[in-house]
Amino acid sequence: MDVRTLRYFIAIAKAENFTAAAEALHVTQPTLSKQMKELEEDLGKQLLIRGSRKVSLTADGQLLQKRASEIIDLLDRTESEIRKPDGVIAGSVYIGGGESASMRLIAQVVKDVQTNYPDIQFHLYSGIAEDVKERL
Repeated sequence: MDVRTLRYFIAIAKAENFTAAAEALHVTQPTLSKQMKELEEDLGKQLLIRGSRKVSLTADGQLLQKRASEIIDLLDRTESEIRKPDGVIAGSVYIGGGESASMRLIAQVVKDVQTNYPDIQFHLYSGIAEDVKERL
């Protein structure tokens, strides 16, 4: 399993169609089909349910989509951080909390910090504990 294959898988899952995913990725549909068949064989699991016009994910496919998205996001963030010029204060900050008035205060502080440090990206999550824990 390589990064390119994970990107292909995510595109197919998002488009729910091999042809649309192939167009978005600028590759041929047979290339995507072959890559997904090899991925399923490597993992020993069916990941996609192929319909006549729509592709859906199996439970294993849903898990892979979630994990692949996390992996790709981490790779992209790492590359972005390394490419930033030296001396720039930058990065990502993840904050999670309950649905409460305190999130408004946190949002205001985030706004103030971003005014001084525009290269810092904040990701705020608010909700019930299970959802926040999952997102962080």
